[in-house]
Amino acid sequence: MKIIEPNLQTQAIASNILLTPNGLDEGRLLSVMGSIFTHKVDYADLYFQFTKSESWSLEEGIVKTGSFSIDQGVGVRAVSGDKTAFSYSDEISERALLEAAASTRTIARQGAGRAKVASAIKPGAARALYRQKDPVLSLDATQKVQLLERLERIARAKDPRVVQVMAGLSGEHDVVLVVRSDGVIAADIRPLVRLSLTVIAEHNGRREVGTSGGGGRYDFGYFSDVLLEKYASEAVNSALTNLDARPAPAGPMTVVLGPGWPGVLLHEAIGHGLEGDFNRKGSSAFSGRIGERVAAKGVTVVDDGTIADRRGSLNVDDEGNPTQCTTLIEDGILRGYIQDTLNARLMKMPVTGNGRRESYAHLPMPRMTNTYMLAGDREPEEIIASVKKGLYAVNFGGGQVDITNGKFVFSASEAWMIEDGKLAYPVKGATLIGNGPDVLNRVSMIGKDMRLDSGVGVCGKDGQSVPVGVGQPTLRIEDLTVGGTG
Repeated sequence: MKIIEPNLQTQAIASNILLTPNGLDEGRLLSVMGSIFTHKVDYADLYFQFTKSESWSLEEGIVKTGSFSIDQGVGVRAVSGDKTAFSYSDEISERALLEAAASTRTIARQGAGRAKVASAIKPGAARALYRQKDPVLSLDATQKVQLLERLERIARAKDPRVVQVMAGLSGEHDVVLVVRSDGVIAADIRPLVRLSLTVIAEHNGRREVGTSGGGGRYDFGYFSDVLLEKYASEAVNSALTNLDARPAPAGPMTVVLGPGWPGVLLHEAIGHGLEGDFNRKGSSAFSGRIGERVAAKGVTVVDDGTIADRRGSLNVDDEGNPTQCTTLIEDGILRGYIQDTLNARLMKMPVTGNGRRESYAHLPMPRMTNTYMLAGDREPEEIIASVKKGLYAVNFGGGQVDITNGKFVFSASEAWMIEDGKLAYPVKGATLIGNGPDVLNRVSMIGKDMRLDSGVGVCGKDGQSVPVGVGQPTLRIEDLTVGGTG
């Protein structure tokens, strides 16, 4: 078997956590694989996982909740043609594996098969995008609460109009081991932390909310006083801005999107439509359009799972394939899709390292990692100055998209009206309504200030949630429909 993982130590640690205590070794895993292939299947894998997670929340200076959990298990998958059988167990043992393997054979074709499992272990390419340190152990309980209390004090000190502060801290230590029928063993040890802040400001009987936060594949030491100050400033400034906001006007207008988190619109309205499963089934607005122009010149969109320490990054995906930087749209031309192993094989396209699953109890599917638009050549101030009248969307809240046609609706949590090339006043209640492929063709100016989000993204698909990253530079979009309250 080939080992694809950051280094031999990672696989040794994963084996010591997931296999050795449960009486498993390579020979027993090969036996399980062989039992699956007594019938004709094309492919099979075992996905072992150990997850330790912890979260704390603080409200009004009081710890409201604190939780700690440990979960482990194994998922067994077999693929035959376009059919998939899957079984999982929260017990890791040879008996549980064999029982799960037996249940996956229900999809097998008639007739005998043979195991396609190699016997030699060879080290593969080394990669270490993040440290293996366990975030949960990086601070004790008292220090974690003190971190939240410090963030609350900083936020309250920003302005007397801040009347309520809520903060949350979470950390996760995830160990995965993938064993595949094609002879690959891959392991990964994934830290993940997140800090969130919500403030409520009140003035003359009006209350408004501001949020901020961040994280990534670090331990809790990542949250320095400098970062706490930044999060507090962003959340408080957002709440105070909205206190002065007027009702947003409605109608088609020029819209300028800010850098960073507004890339969530790109993620939802375009990214999901570029996932392999939707395109294989012909249900995406981008199906069958590789090589065609789908966006304005200058628009280049990539999905990159290899950025060090980013929330959406992985050394290997949940099928044991190394992640990579995949160009999806290049200078407006559609170049490819986001692929897992199954859809890539059926579409006769390269695997892109985007097979992801929420846990061992879920099937992998093509999912985004860090999806963003590359920078252009315009100064952001120049873009705003070019707008006679329009909307500047700084931050987004919720939204939804229809993959089949690309139509989306997104609400702006912070936005400004632009008048004569200047930010005139903040507005509230603005929603952006459009069609993803159409909007890409309405991009007329691209800033040189590409920025990734602060590390808070969570993507949902078919009931599964995974951490992701988004990003973009400042963008000018022509004639986008804005739904307002004014």
